[in-house]
Amino acid sequence: MSGTRAGAKKATKTIYTKHGLDFFRRVGAIGGANGRTGGFGSTKVGSDGLTGRQRARIAGTVGGRKSRRTK
Repeated sequence: MSGTRAGAKKATKTIYTKHGLDFFRRVGAIGGANGRTGGFGSTKVGSDGLTGRQRARIAGTVGGRKSRRTK
């Protein structure tokens, strides 16, 4: 069943039962924090006084505002 949609669902269910519902969030955060380029996962405070996560939130807000269609 490897490589199929059903197999993926089964694997996800197993991962959630073994490691909790926030497993993928934690793994992604670890990977982002391990990056050395200071991306959105960075916890270092940049020259603008923001961490990567705070900067990502602002960027997402700006992008979401621009992509909204007007009536």
